[in-house]
Amino acid sequence: MKNNFLLESEDYLLIDLKIKEKIGELGFLNVEVNRYDLEEDSLGRVLEDLDTYGLFSSKKIIVVNNIELLNNNEKDKDVKHFFDYLKNPVSDNLVFLTAKKLNNTKKVVKELKKLVTVLTLSMDINSYIKKELEGYQLESGVIKEISCRTLDDIGRIHEECEKLKMVNYPAKRISVNDVNQLVIKKLGDPRDLTFDFVRSLASKNKEKALKQYIELQDYAIDALSLIGLLASQFLIMYQVKLLEKETNLNQKIADILGEKPYRIQKTRELTSSFTLKELGEVLRYLSDMDLKIKTSDVDGNLLVELFILKFT
Repeated sequence: MKNNFLLESEDYLLIDLKIKEKIGELGFLNVEVNRYDLEEDSLGRVLEDLDTYGLFSSKKIIVVNNIELLNNNEKDKDVKHFFDYLKNPVSDNLVFLTAKKLNNTKKVVKELKKLVTVLTLSMDINSYIKKELEGYQLESGVIKEISCRTLDDIGRIHEECEKLKMVNYPAKRISVNDVNQLVIKKLGDPRDLTFDFVRSLASKNKEKALKQYIELQDYAIDALSLIGLLASQFLIMYQVKLLEKETNLNQKIADILGEKPYRIQKTRELTSSFTLKELGEVLRYLSDMDLKIKTSDVDGNLLVELFILKFT
C-alpha cells in the first residue's frame, strides 16, 4: 500500500492539488511525472512503466487517470499483474490512481481499494469562494450566485474570482449584479440535464419541464438531437423495466445491457413512474416526431413543446 494512492473526486483541480501535496510530502519533488488515461491507454502500457527503471533517476511518479474503467474485460493477465504490483510495490515509485466515482459493488473495485490508500476529496465550496475573495466586501447572495453559475467547478471558481477581483479593484466591493454580468454561466452535461428533464416529465411537473427545455436550448441542441437524447433515455428505461421482472440487481442489469451500474441505478429512480405500456407509447411518439421533422417542414421546437404538454 506504500506510495499507492487512489484519489476520488469529481473535480480535476482537487485531484491535482492533492497530487502536488503528496509529491512534496513524500520527497518526490523534481521527479518526472508519467501520465496515463485508461480512456486512451492500455493497462499494459501502465504495467510496462511500473516494471522498468527510469533512465536518469531511480524515482518515478506515475498517474493513471480514469481508473474506474479498469474492469474484468481487461486481459486477465494484465489485471492480475497490476494487482500483484500493488501488493508488492517498488518503493521508488509513487503511484496515483484517479477516478471521478467508483462503483463499490464491483469485485475489481473492492480488490483495488484493499491495496491502496484511498483519498476521497471534497471541499466546502462556500468557504473556498470566501477565501478566493478575501479582502473584498461581498453583497449578500454573491457566493451563492458564483456557486450556481460555475456548478461548483473549483477551477472555474478560481478563474472567475480572479476576474471579479481584477474588475472591482481598487473599490474591492462585489455585487450580485457584478457576478451576473461577468461570470459566464457554465452549462452542465446535456445528458444529465436530459435525465432531469425526463424526471420532470415523470413527476408531471409541466412548468419545470418547460423551463428545463429552455435550458437545453442554451446548448444549441436542435429539436432532432434532443429527441435522440430523449429516445435513448426512454429506451434504457423500457429495457430496465423489462429486466426488473427477472432481477433486482443493478449490476446484473448493467451487465446484460452493457451499461455502467450507476446509470442503471439512476434510471431505476424513474422507471417506477411509468408502466411498460406508457414507456412504449412515449417511444412511439418520439419516433413519430423524428419522422415528421425529417420528412416535413414542421417546427421541431413546437413538436417538443407538444410532447411536454402531452406527457406531463
